[in-house]
Amino acid sequence: MNSGDYAYIWQSNDWPNWRFDLAALVGPMAEVSRAQGLLVGRLADVGLALRDQASLAALTEDVVKTSEIEGEQLNVESVRSSIARRLGVAIGALAPVDRHVEGVVEMVLDATANCHALVSRERLFGWHAALFPTGYSGLSKITVGGWRDDASGPMQVVSGPTGRQRVHFEAPPAHRLEAETSRFLGWLNGASSEPPLLKAGLGHLWFVTLHPFDDGNGRIARAIGDLLLARADGSPQRFYSLSAQIQRERRAYYEILERTQKRSMDVTEWLSWFLHALHCALDQAQQTLDAVLTKARFWQRWASTPLNQRQLKLLNQLLDGFEGKLTSSKWAAIAHCSPDTALRDISDLLARGVLKKADAGGRSTCYALKDTPIGGS
Repeated sequence: MNSGDYAYIWQSNDWPNWRFDLAALVGPMAEVSRAQGLLVGRLADVGLALRDQASLAALTEDVVKTSEIEGEQLNVESVRSSIARRLGVAIGALAPVDRHVEGVVEMVLDATANCHALVSRERLFGWHAALFPTGYSGLSKITVGGWRDDASGPMQVVSGPTGRQRVHFEAPPAHRLEAETSRFLGWLNGASSEPPLLKAGLGHLWFVTLHPFDDGNGRIARAIGDLLLARADGSPQRFYSLSAQIQRERRAYYEILERTQKRSMDVTEWLSWFLHALHCALDQAQQTLDAVLTKARFWQRWASTPLNQRQLKLLNQLLDGFEGKLTSSKWAAIAHCSPDTALRDISDLLARGVLKKADAGGRSTCYALKDTPIGGS
């Protein structure tokens, strides 16, 4: 059957016999392996405590961004606190955490920390139940911890206003899911001929094509991809976030998925895009590691300086990447203090040389950290 004889790849006679041009992918795989080696080499030199901080940063970004791709905004500090508590990483005061944040964290950590454990129906159901602890997706009650039943019609990915919706993809009917997921899990857990990096890309694509749940399929597909990448890396500790890179290229991600699911079983283009995104994620991890080292050196330098809790909180936010410009009014709002107290906190840090007045003009004076060279002390 040619691709013109069916709408989606799961309708093909040779589904799910994936094909790809290995010769075209050897170069990108080698580049990814080189980037992995450079990152691992740097991490080997920084010590256990800083590796833990780098892993915490990567996992926090992964949890936040895999939800953001689906339009959900999680509180970054709550996510960071949840992961830090589970990993035993000291970060000072912990932020309050709700059960929705805990659920996404549970799924991501289980997928990576327990990457070598078998992936069963029950494990996938557990991930799904963790994502939807109330049994609702928004205002809609959904089947949680079980495959979808298509009672309201076929599972479709659509966009646009009601009445003029565009169907981007339609998943296999519910009556096929038991057999389809069994075949998928057999491949996922078994030995296969695909190079490990390509298996991660195929696992991601295969699961999102099945779309076996009422909601949460994208997040679980990315978790499966992360699980297979952890196996490929030979380490359950994560130092890069593919989900964050997918979020940066969200439109291209959805476009390549849609094209792939409407073509033949040759998925070379998808795997090429997947390797490109993975390479970018590894490059971004180098910048994350730079930030971790900068933060560590900053606190080594100012360890003996007496600071109050408000100052500690705001300095850490600046080190973690403060969005926008820091003004005294923002300081007061974030630290829950009066404008006068905020000015006293800032003036104290200016006098000590911790902060400086930013060059940016405007009505309000802005403040920034004094430069801390990555290579310096």
